[in-house]
Amino acid sequence: MKTRTDIMQSSMAGPFIALLAFALFAVHDVIVKTLGETYSPVQIVFFSVLLGLPLAMLMLMRDPTDGNLLPRRPGWTALRTVSAVITAVSVFYAFSVLPLAQTYAILFATPLLITVLSVPILGEKVGLRRGAAVLVGLVGVLIVLRPGQGDGLSLGHLAALVGAFASSLASIIVRKIGQEERNVVLLLYPMMANLVLMGIALPFVYQPMPLAHFGSLALMAALALVASMCVIAAYKRAPAFQIAPMQYSQMIWAVLFGALFFGEGVDLFTILGAVVIIGSGIYIVLREEKGNVSENRPVLATRTRNETGTFPRAGQLGKLDDPDQDTR
Repeated sequence: MKTRTDIMQSSMAGPFIALLAFALFAVHDVIVKTLGETYSPVQIVFFSVLLGLPLAMLMLMRDPTDGNLLPRRPGWTALRTVSAVITAVSVFYAFSVLPLAQTYAILFATPLLITVLSVPILGEKVGLRRGAAVLVGLVGVLIVLRPGQGDGLSLGHLAALVGAFASSLASIIVRKIGQEERNVVLLLYPMMANLVLMGIALPFVYQPMPLAHFGSLALMAALALVASMCVIAAYKRAPAFQIAPMQYSQMIWAVLFGALFFGEGVDLFTILGAVVIIGSGIYIVLREEKGNVSENRPVLATRTRNETGTFPRAGQLGKLDDPDQDTR
């Protein structure tokens, strides 16, 4: 029989493991930014998928569900696949050209956009409080972007915004069709689409890569896999409302890594906007935890990492561990 101390330690283990997961994801993103100084995001995405695909195949070998590779909801599957491809190119480009802290601040708007998209796609009813939190969070995005001031909006800012929206759409579609589609379909289609489409575009942007840079790409694939498994472990040890906010710890790593590796500073507007966005996101997570507020809990049911289709997501790996588990 578990003592109170055991329960407390188990509950605390979840958030700590999640913090480790998002630290690993932050290192992954540092590698993306480093390689992005030399290579096109098309090339980085292509080789990321190519090196991550064997790991994905090993995961798929554990899939116990029967069926074939034909999607049961082809329209939604196609839309999610396109969204994942757009997210991959957009997010990798944003990391390449924007300061890490700015990129994360904009991508942190993803839970807000998921809440908005849950209305038309899941039939969610967003009440006054969650609606106000979304509006406040979007104001935070404007604070980060501060249109009309400085150098104005760049292509990198636009890419981060597109990536946040496309990732939100891909995530909310998983929530809609995840119980009907086989995990192999949800996992394989975005990865193969990235591989094919980026492969077609690769000859136009290809730059020869030394062995060390291929090693960096392999490290990216390994970091993504280990981090995703850590997220699964965290969700198994603590409730979702404790784990989901841990993604915002990446802002701390963004400031540290940005200064250490890229000589980046953080301006007041980025910090202020990030605080507003993070506060709104945490409020939505806490509101969704209340059972009488949200039927689908779309933000809590999303594994808090952008859907790029370059590696198996935590929700997909978790579903392989437990075929009866709800897709997140």
